[in-house]
Amino acid sequence: MVKQVKCPIKVNMHKRSIRIARHSTSISLEPEFWAELKRIAMAEKISLNKLVARIDAGRSGNLSSALRVFVLKELKSK
Repeated sequence: MVKQVKCPIKVNMHKRSIRIARHSTSISLEPEFWAELKRIAMAEKISLNKLVARIDAGRSGNLSSALRVFVLKELKSK
């Protein structure tokens, strides 16, 4: 039997519209992930849309999950 644990942190999702390959898509992420994605894009001197498009091109699953994993790997590599 798996014990369920309540998360003491309230999670707010922020939805944004991003343009990828000439079409708009809505992405929901926690604000902390959006902030890190913006920071990474600024460090690479590219737009947030270009960064998301690059991640989108290399993903095999859900885009929101791919963005979270990308951020996690970036933070772990430092």
